[in-house]
Amino acid sequence: MSDGGHLLVQCLQSQGVDNVFCVPGESYLAVLNALHGESIRVVNCRHESSATMMADAQGKLTGRPGVAMVTRGPGATNASAGVHIAQQDSTPLVLFVGQIGLDMDGRDAFQEIDYRLMFGSIAKWVTEIRSVERIPEIIAHAWSVAMSGRPGPVVIALPEDMLTSAVNKRPCKRTEVSKPAPNPDDLVTLKQRLEAAENPICILGGSRWSRESSLAMEEFSESWDLPVVCSFRRQMLFDHLHPNFVGELGLGVNPKLISRIRNSDLILLIGGRLSELPSQGYTLQSMGDFERLVHVHPGAEELERVYQSNLLINATPDMFLRMAPRGLSTGPSRCRSAHAEYLQWSTPLADGIGSLHMHFVSAFLEEHLPDDAVITNGAGNYTAWMQRFRRYREYGTQLAPISGSMGYGLPAAIAAKITQPTKPVICLAGDGCYQMNSQELATAVQEQTNILILVIDNGMYGTIRMHQERNYPGRVSATRLLNPDFAMQARAAGAFGETVTKNDEFQSVFERALTHDGPALLHLIIDPEGITPNISLSEMRATALAACAN
Repeated sequence: MSDGGHLLVQCLQSQGVDNVFCVPGESYLAVLNALHGESIRVVNCRHESSATMMADAQGKLTGRPGVAMVTRGPGATNASAGVHIAQQDSTPLVLFVGQIGLDMDGRDAFQEIDYRLMFGSIAKWVTEIRSVERIPEIIAHAWSVAMSGRPGPVVIALPEDMLTSAVNKRPCKRTEVSKPAPNPDDLVTLKQRLEAAENPICILGGSRWSRESSLAMEEFSESWDLPVVCSFRRQMLFDHLHPNFVGELGLGVNPKLISRIRNSDLILLIGGRLSELPSQGYTLQSMGDFERLVHVHPGAEELERVYQSNLLINATPDMFLRMAPRGLSTGPSRCRSAHAEYLQWSTPLADGIGSLHMHFVSAFLEEHLPDDAVITNGAGNYTAWMQRFRRYREYGTQLAPISGSMGYGLPAAIAAKITQPTKPVICLAGDGCYQMNSQELATAVQEQTNILILVIDNGMYGTIRMHQERNYPGRVSATRLLNPDFAMQARAAGAFGETVTKNDEFQSVFERALTHDGPALLHLIIDPEGITPNISLSEMRATALAACAN
């Protein structure tokens, strides 16, 4: 005989959970008690949004749900940021929320929230375990829902008195989910379409990929001489130095790549949804242009949700690539010129604006970081440089939110180092982005994670300032940031911290940071004029003013 808290932890162990990311709360003390002395590592974060972002990062890396635990009311509302990321990014995640006692339900008790209403639009399933006997059943189903079809987040409320109730029940077994496979007739049609296509192109995205399916994609593309594009923040799905790789489809895309996609006669979309950013505002593929689209997706509900197609294949990437027809590529390669265009586009410029600039930093990192280094970031214009100039070589080396959520980089880096301790982990964060979750540096120190954080400080919310200058040139409002000394803050937290203001200082400071045993932070002071890789802030303003004058 045990209680609900212990049975819940036993079920987590059955599911192979290694880590739980949490902010502790009195509403689920029974679970914290059950975790004491067990094999599951408990990472106590400083903010609930960080806990769910860490769980999301682990879900991305492992393909199984990352687990977060928070208390009711304010804890749950804080945690919603990471749940939204998991929903938009198709990441398996399970969030446990401590709940008021069953006898208080509906009375507007202390910190009471209707979780079904609150999370209903951003989670695949929201439920409450009202009977201690049902813990194994609901945990097994939660893991199935989170991982199957298009993966996503599940939210489970845990009434406080349910967790302390006595129970004599076996834990659930490990949950595995089915992998939908292609219909053989559809593969015959696909083979005919590929044979007939003169300018095909393939776009990769979504989740439910693996290292094996990534490698299988290389072999498939070679057999058809098929140009391959990675969708927004899914760049680690295909080796960028493979001769068939032709670019990334997101923000600030190579205009030559956009032209190639528009002129293609067959778009093979595998795993992704071609949502707003990769579709360039839903303009690359219109509803009436269905003849050239072949859509492969593990979630049947996502097929024809936005785009019509005359060939829909409900399959996971690995099952599709295991069964997909192979061609016999002959003649001159149609990928050669497109890959050359990518290489030219992804080469940083020699000069940039300011004494320390992102072209230099990007080139240095590309030269010195190993292929297996995991790069994390949140949102902001600073991401444009690594997005464009980092040539990803291996699966599982990019952690970035499709949802464009700020504050993601540092929590994701901590989770990445805990999940894959032997890999180098580099977090990039803008000054505004970093301060969304900078308190997690204390978590990084406490958990003894050797991560390197680059805080790129231009003294403003850069992306919003960019949009201001484009739409309301010269009328700056609410985007200026008066920042602290981030390096000093890092040292106060017990981490390495140094400030870099010049290109010729960067290498020596970078090397010192790598020798530090624990988290290290480099505070990079960047000229705000260098707002994008292509255009300065002043040039952007001048262009907008000229347009207004006309």
